[in-house]
Amino acid sequence: MTNFLSIHTIRFVILLLLQVLLLSHVNFMGYINPYPYILFILLFPIKNNRMLFILLSFLLGLFIDMFLDSGGIHAAASVTIAFIRPAALKFSFGALYDHQAIKFNQVDFGQRFIYISILTLIHHFILFSLEIFNFSKIILVLQNTLFSSIFTILLSILITIIFSGTNKK
Repeated sequence: MTNFLSIHTIRFVILLLLQVLLLSHVNFMGYINPYPYILFILLFPIKNNRMLFILLSFLLGLFIDMFLDSGGIHAAASVTIAFIRPAALKFSFGALYDHQAIKFNQVDFGQRFIYISILTLIHHFILFSLEIFNFSKIILVLQNTLFSSIFTILLSILITIIFSGTNKK
């Protein structure tokens, strides 16, 4: 239990600091930012307490909001993807999710890509919808969602490949 707690605490802190100190200031082409802090939500173990998971997702989003002065939009988007994560898991992994036998570093790349893409797109759409909060600017919301999602998905997959627990020889 201590090892489990320490690994996820370290992941929480590292992703939070990486997002706040480095990646929130990228602004590629003026508006494209990666948000890989959602990897904490995506990679959190399935078998754990769901309410604790949603609370941790809220805290992660809240800390991002406090550091970036963004008024709760990250917390709302994080809680939303934490809440709908079981549906995304079932869609992406099917029977593996039904038996709760998913090990993210051992599943097929295509399934992992679909899972990360679905939740990233949902997260970013909610994030930018709340940030812009103007229905007449829906094209801007979709543009920001698409380009930031592509950047986040690529960075998230790269991070999961680099830091996966399996060493192939």
